Amino acid sequence: MYLTPRHSEIIDLAKLEGRVLVEDLANRFEVTPQTIRKDLNDLCERQLLTRIHGGAVVPSGTQNMEYEQRGQIAADEKQAIGTAAAALIPDNASLFINIGTTTEAVSQALLKHGQLMIITNNINVANRMRPFGQFEVVIAGGVVRSSDGGIVGEAAVDFIRQFKVDYAVIGASAIDGDGALLDYDFREVKVAQAIIANARQVVLVADSTKFERTAPVRIGHLEQVDTFVTDRCPDDAIRNICRDYDVELIETTRLP
Repeated sequence: MYLTPRHSEIIDLAKLEGRVLVEDLANRFEVTPQTIRKDLNDLCERQLLTRIHGGAVVPSGTQNMEYEQRGQIAADEKQAIGTAAAALIPDNASLFINIGTTTEAVSQALLKHGQLMIITNNINVANRMRPFGQFEVVIAGGVVRSSDGGIVGEAAVDFIRQFKVDYAVIGASAIDGDGALLDYDFREVKVAQAIIANARQVVLVADSTKFERTAPVRIGHLEQVDTFVTDRCPDDAIRNICRDYDVELIETTRLP
């Protein structure tokens, strides 16, 4: 799904200000109110915004966006995060990769690597990496979630617990100001917790929009992470947590 630059900026403004108004947007972009109304209607049809009288707001924080739509949010940032995170993984390593559009960006960047053993509960990751002979791809069993191809449930948790790997690449739907890592589906969270517990190094990948979102289920805390890769960290409290718990913070916008 393609988002025009104006659509992307409208979404960013809605997240920043809480809402966007037709007249304000028309003045900002120097287009007619009718054009803005069409933009907002298009974005609401994709469930990226919710219409209100005279404008639109960001949907409720407990409403998870459709997977392909989420993939288009901060797409360039996710690509940069994926490249930076993949650079942390040496050849001949074993690793978990869990569900998420940002973790999928890491798997894309890993295609340039040599030998790797990848254990995943993400069908999209398995399909992407399967054709390449240098990778041994192991996929978890369990319930396949139709919305995103994620494999969840107790069977997936039991499967993950059979392994002890070098690295885990995990995502989160939201990051709270106190360092809590959050998600929407408690079944997915249990798999993520098993992944964290059975990896020697945990790499969290999340773009900066995750600081603006909320989700109801707790995965864990930032202190359980070894490296946090993001495009930028706008929250000083999160920086302090990383410093206090020796979490390496990598911001791709600060890389040369």
